[in-house]
Amino acid sequence: MFPMKYLLLAGLFITFAQPLFAQESPQPEPATTNTTTPTTSLQWSNRDMTYRGKNYDVLDSAYYSKGKRSKQFHRYLDHQEIFPPKPRNQWEIGGGLGLYNVIGNIPTLMLWQKGGGGGSINVRKSWGYIFSTRLQFIYGVARNLDRDPTTSFGGPYTTFGYVPMDYSNSANPTTPIYRYSRMESSQLNLDLMFNAYNINFHNARNKISIFGYFGIGGLAYKTRMNALDGNYQPYNFGTIVPDASAKAKTIRKELQKGMDKSFETPAESDGSKYILDHKTLDFSPSIGAGVAYKITKKFNVQLEERFSFPADRYLDGSPYGVPLGNTVSVGKAADQVNYFSISVNYNLSTKKKSVEPLYWINPLDHAYSELSYPRHMILPNPVLPDEDGDGVTDQFDKCPHTPPGVAVDTHGCPLDTDGDGVPDYKDKQLITPTECQPVDADGVGKCPCPDACKDLTDVHHNPCGKIGAGTILFTSGSHISTGMEAQLAVLTSQMQASPDCKVVIMGAGSGSKVKEQRSWEHVNAVIEYMSEKNNIDRNRFIFRYGEAGDENIVTYRSADQGETGTVNPPPPHPEIKTEEKQ
Repeated sequence: MFPMKYLLLAGLFITFAQPLFAQESPQPEPATTNTTTPTTSLQWSNRDMTYRGKNYDVLDSAYYSKGKRSKQFHRYLDHQEIFPPKPRNQWEIGGGLGLYNVIGNIPTLMLWQKGGGGGSINVRKSWGYIFSTRLQFIYGVARNLDRDPTTSFGGPYTTFGYVPMDYSNSANPTTPIYRYSRMESSQLNLDLMFNAYNINFHNARNKISIFGYFGIGGLAYKTRMNALDGNYQPYNFGTIVPDASAKAKTIRKELQKGMDKSFETPAESDGSKYILDHKTLDFSPSIGAGVAYKITKKFNVQLEERFSFPADRYLDGSPYGVPLGNTVSVGKAADQVNYFSISVNYNLSTKKKSVEPLYWINPLDHAYSELSYPRHMILPNPVLPDEDGDGVTDQFDKCPHTPPGVAVDTHGCPLDTDGDGVPDYKDKQLITPTECQPVDADGVGKCPCPDACKDLTDVHHNPCGKIGAGTILFTSGSHISTGMEAQLAVLTSQMQASPDCKVVIMGAGSGSKVKEQRSWEHVNAVIEYMSEKNNIDRNRFIFRYGEAGDENIVTYRSADQGETGTVNPPPPHPEIKTEEKQ
């Protein structure tokens, strides 16, 4: 019975969804110019917050109900909890059709043999990524028909004059018969379902779901027998089936053609409990398994096999099995019910934001997304070493071993004002005309220095010549780090050596109120540190912010002669709090 039904419904299923066992291929990422990579990111707090997973955004608070889960979500955001809460997920409803059969003492008829069938409706709720529960109602009609004549039977056939083996004698010989029954049932099941196929280590999503379940429920059934013909007389089976040794298929067709379509006589039952239309009520545990294929995020189609085990041997209408020689067989201790179905299910949305049922969600999606594109992960601030303390990090320093206190350019090389190849701190002739070059090891040219050259060389006319330019990178809010302290110590010594010099502190950051406010805070942090910690008069600084560039960068340089500017500008947007958490 099973090979044919599997071939029939499996064929329908495969036709409906050919790529049944194909997994969903990862979709290409949309092109974006806002991608954060280690080579372009200047601060982890500026990481790209675009969600790149395939299921749902864990950092979206709308997925979590108020109460316990909302509290867990906020603890997770504050890094007080390492696990995000379970999101609100949708209910699944569905309906299906299939084969409904009783496995008992009388052979069952399949649907294509003019046998029975059934229909079902169900509602399912996921309680986690593996376990869910389902309430399913099944209405089924099963038909059973002997292919071989039997002399092992009881009521109601004995009531109508058929003689079983154990009642026969020489005067009243046995009457071989073919039992034909129809069982109608209503079945309600509560199933505990388990699924693990959504946990996938190599793909974000699957298009198939494989599940199994245990169920408890009730089976209410009523079985009737086709024991009399259209005139309510016993059948003459010798006339209907002239050759009892013919093939089973031939005998089945002859019986279905020769017997009427009525099932007029109630079958035997244990008569213990009744419900509704005088149906026998049985407790009915069951087991089952199935596979579902996702068509869209809302719809899936499902194949399923359920076996129910009521402790009842009267489901097919007869407790007697095939005779064992001249002995009546008691048959099966209990009959079973088989329901093989194909169904369509729909994920029921609500007004509140929710995800698909969790048995379709890969719980590793968030973890893998965080590993590839960190948004919530606590990461160390980047270490930017500056071995010689000149204010230019080693990776950009073209002169890595500059002596302490020497003014450098933006490349980390000692200043060479006249471009003669001798740095200023070694140059005994600071401004050597081009026509007087090349110079000797002390930077002195081959011709006398004119009066203008002497004026430029005079420190009185160039008070800031020994203060170099530098760049400061803020990696943790507006706090001065240890590396910055060393860099600012060099600037302090240069300013102390040039007491008449002013320094311009410039903060980048424009284009938004947040960036402008953060730029102001960074510049203010540098000036406050220099004045409060290193005792440099605040009035020796010129305060500038909102320049073009990254808001986490502050640069400084000596002020040009005659250059002026305020040292205490008010914050541009004091209502905005930009300070990052430590």
